Amino acid sequence: MSSPASQAPRPVTGTDGRRGTSPTAPARTTALASLDRVPWADIKDSTGSAAAIPRLLRSIAWGDPETARAALDEVRKRICQYGFVVEQATAATVPFLWELAQLPQVGCRAQIIQLLKNIADARQWERTAAVYPKLLNHRENHVTWERAARQAVRSRRGDLRRLLADEDAEIARATTELARTLDA
Repeated sequence: MSSPASQAPRPVTGTDGRRGTSPTAPARTTALASLDRVPWADIKDSTGSAAAIPRLLRSIAWGDPETARAALDEVRKRICQYGFVVEQATAATVPFLWELAQLPQVGCRAQIIQLLKNIADARQWERTAAVYPKLLNHRENHVTWERAARQAVRSRRGDLRRLLADEDAEIARATTELARTLDA
């Protein structure tokens, strides 16, 4: 049996020369464990099929800081374009974003929390449908996707306490903003 010290994250140097930590083998197998249970190829993001989202989420979890930031930018474009237009794949992606926001080895946690806030704020389709109700009759009901995405963010609001206690000021600030959005 290995000692707790042997399971601690190992220091690594990313492509940008910054030091970080690499998750241990147990952390890699438990983080994002249910990712493959989602039928990603059958749901849509802003590019069409959402089949690339699992690869991008894994890059956020286990990539060096530069890779993680680039992957998060791509996820953002695919599930919350322009910071307010959600897609069918958004609600399915949200639980994994919550998980990533709590993993200490992830270098872009504050940006993930900001993305969750943007999703929680998203009402673009709902506002449009309020003045153009025929939008609700479309085969692809964006209003339903938007509501499901907001609900997915709200359903994990219990995770806020842990993030608010984080020593990183940027994470605490982003979490405070998310908490305000969820309380509104």
